[in-house]
Amino acid sequence: MDRTIEVIRNRRSIRAYKQESIERRIIEEIVDCARLAPTAMNAQPWDFVVVTKREDLAKIPSLIGHGDFIAQAAFAVLVLAQETEYAVEDCSAATENLLLAAAAHGIGSCWVAGTKQAYGPAVAREFGAPADRQLIAIVSFGYPAEEPKTEKRPLEDVLHWDRF
Repeated sequence: MDRTIEVIRNRRSIRAYKQESIERRIIEEIVDCARLAPTAMNAQPWDFVVVTKREDLAKIPSLIGHGDFIAQAAFAVLVLAQETEYAVEDCSAATENLLLAAAAHGIGSCWVAGTKQAYGPAVAREFGAPADRQLIAIVSFGYPAEEPKTEKRPLEDVLHWDRF
């Protein structure tokens, strides 16, 4: 099976991490893959804040009111957007690239919502984002300490040809 297809088929949200650090070059490669995501009119409205300090990771769950697992991650990435017409779509594509690039390295991740969440501005400001940036996503990363088995809806339940 093609490695890309295998990564897509096997990637799951991971909320339990081994206490192992991840090399800076791997983190940079993961974020670089996000930077290369498709973007409407080449706007590239994204900025990525990589959070690695244990005390900073521990602040995130209290700011958002959930996601205690983020405090145990090796690092997290805040995906921030400049206001453009398609900022949410563009930054969502970038976030998916983060997830897939991490999985290709054997690193688990979990995408936590940010868009339109009441906590978005507080998280963005806590980590120094300018006022014109909005939080799109928080993604935690680490080597998996779990192997969740989740069922996906079968293709025949979601695929419709020509009309619904």
